[in-house]
Formats: sequence, structure tokens, C-alpha cells
Amino acid sequence: MRRERAVEQAVRIIRERYGEPLGLDEIARAVLVSKFHLLRIFTEITGVTPGRFLSAVRISEAKRLLQQSDLAVTCISSMVGYSSTGSFTSRFTDSVGIPPTRYRQLSRGGGEFSARPQADDGTGPERCRLGGVARAWAEPLSPIYIGSFDGPIIQGHPSSWTTTRRPGPFVLDHVPYGTCYLHATMLAVREHPLETVLLTATFGPVHVGPYAGFEAELVLRPRAWWHPPILFAVPGLEILTERTHPGFKRIPSGFK
Repeated sequence: MRRERAVEQAVRIIRERYGEPLGLDEIARAVLVSKFHLLRIFTEITGVTPGRFLSAVRISEAKRLLQQSDLAVTCISSMVGYSSTGSFTSRFTDSVGIPPTRYRQLSRGGGEFSARPQADDGTGPERCRLGGVARAWAEPLSPIYIGSFDGPIIQGHPSSWTTTRRPGPFVLDHVPYGTCYLHATMLAVREHPLETVLLTATFGPVHVGPYAGFEAELVLRPRAWWHPPILFAVPGLEILTERTHPGFKRIPSGFK
């Protein structure tokens, strides 16, 4: 469809030119549609606005550079489109859950990071328990991590978090009342070609309240071109992968 081709082209532009001062007007001109039309169809297909997608790509690329290079944070900040290192550090910390220098250390096996949400001390919003079932298109290579987040992008800290070794039922405790999204992530091995792939699933938006009677079904599939990058440092999944036999190269993350 023409609308999907326009959005796919817009996503390609964002992924190729994320380091530039890229705006909605410029992207819309490049894909030959009005900015209002692009904003609508982009949000319908990807679940987020072009601006949020661009921001997610920039932070995702910063994660890759921190993990795979020895470039200074100031240099990386500039490379991914930030004019202020302070603004970059603040956005990175809010999105990933830890500061850039700490992320670099942990992604290379230095230290530990706990992704457990803060305990409910009774002073915040009312909370409840949500149940569901996780299904997957492949055998898990890692635990399945499931959490409730405040938006369609996996970023920030989850309000509730659990893991399961196998597909099946799960329970999230202490999910605050309000609107949230349930996200699941895991690693699997694809045989043809042999490579490690990241599988994800999203359920939402979910309106959590005293009478929220539903069971969430999370079906983990390989990620597609329209999915925004994962920003939150998911425990155990911050690894480098390679396609060569006999599998993948793992760099211990130190996450727990």
C-alpha cells in the first residue's frame, strides 16, 4: 500500500540520517506527502510519532556506540544528533535506565544492574495484579522478560517486572492504576540463516483499575521495520550477536 511505503521510506530516512537536525517537515518532503498526513499514518503504523521514533533511534545508536567503541560520551552525543551532552545524558538515562558511562561499563561485564522496580511503599497510586500468557514463535535462548511500561516504546523503568523460563502463564504484581503497555522480550536462534534474533511482543494500551478483568496474550515474534528500538537495558539481553556458526558472541552484561 502507498501509505505503508511512505512510512517505510520515512523510517529509512530516520535510521540513515538520525545524526542530522531532522524534522517532520523535511521527512514529509522527502517522502512526498504532507506533514499532517505523514504524522497520522506514521503513528498508526509504528505506534509512535516520527519525532519519538527519531529520538528512540538516536538513543539506540548511542547504546551501540557505547558498547562497541571507545568514543567519548561527548563525541557520541554529537554523532547521534545532540548539541548538548547534558541533554543527551539526561535523555539516555531516562530512556535506558542508567547513565551512558554506567551503561558502557555494564555492557562490557563490569558490575551489576538490577532492573527490579521499586517496591510499593503504599504512598503511590493504587496497584493491582495482572495476569496473562506468553507465547513464542521459537524456543527461548534466554529468559522471557515481561514488564509494564508507560508507553509503546520499551524505555524508562517498568512499574512491574517478571521473568519466565518458558512460554506460558505469567503474573505482574503491583501494577499501578492508569494506562500502561505490557512488553515482553527474549532471545531465540533462527536456523536459516543461523543467527540470534530478538523477539518481542506488546499488549496495550491497557487501562488498569479495580475492575480490570482481562488476560493479556503476548505473542513474541521477530521485530519488523516499523518497530521502534528497545531503549531500556533489558537484563541479560544487552549482548552483541554475530551470524557465524556455531552461534553468537556473548559479552556478559552483569545484569540481574
